[in-house]
Amino acid sequence: MDNQIIFDSGKKENDTSNLQDLTENKSFELNAEKQHTVRVKSVDKITNDVLRIVTEKPDDYLFTSGQATEVSINKEGWRGQKRPFTFTCLPDEDYLEFTIKTYPSKKGVTNELLKLEKNDELILHDVFGAIRYEGEGIFIAGGAGVTPFISIFRYLNSKHEIRNNKLIFANKTKSDIINEDEFRILLGDNFINILSDENVDGYLHGFINQNIIETHIGTTKPLFYLCGPPPMMDAIEKILGSMHVPLSLIIKEAF
Repeated sequence: MDNQIIFDSGKKENDTSNLQDLTENKSFELNAEKQHTVRVKSVDKITNDVLRIVTEKPDDYLFTSGQATEVSINKEGWRGQKRPFTFTCLPDEDYLEFTIKTYPSKKGVTNELLKLEKNDELILHDVFGAIRYEGEGIFIAGGAGVTPFISIFRYLNSKHEIRNNKLIFANKTKSDIINEDEFRILLGDNFINILSDENVDGYLHGFINQNIIETHIGTTKPLFYLCGPPPMMDAIEKILGSMHVPLSLIIKEAF
């Protein structure tokens, strides 16, 4: 799940100036999970507040499309400040890519990521994540919660298995839509956008509701993949409950 599934949620995005860098503590090092230091290959802004960061890939570093890792910045004062970010590249590519929403006003990790340059270093930790592709369905995302789905749709496209998968994507404004052009190419009419804060021709306006979901279900019982900020997740789950969708058909990140 910013990505609070949205994986780069603003959670813990506080001033770290007075916090101890835990990696300088020997006892912490003895008990730490395996870490991988990778060099940054490129940093690009893809929306006003979203970064695409590409790094080296450690040998034998495995993940499944939809999964994430905790990332920290290899700089004094920041090494112990881990945040979860989703891989948006394909698992078999020879680099790693992260698509990260930033929160400059919070002066935390994502703000520090805005200062990254080529050849700076990040520290990666173990891979985790409950969202993975289990069959054709409707993907429902809010804001940067779309990040687990980027790698999934790229993977399906690489296997020529996009089929009738659909993405319902909620954002505040059109300029907030991540990878809009790519999703249009991959999904065509199965890419449905809804904007809460502006009216734009060709885009739904408001919030995701039961009518919108039912309109795109079709005649089969699809899986539902959910990823977004907690209030949105709660609202969508209540809607699916009122539609009598079994929990076995709902795939979401566990908080």
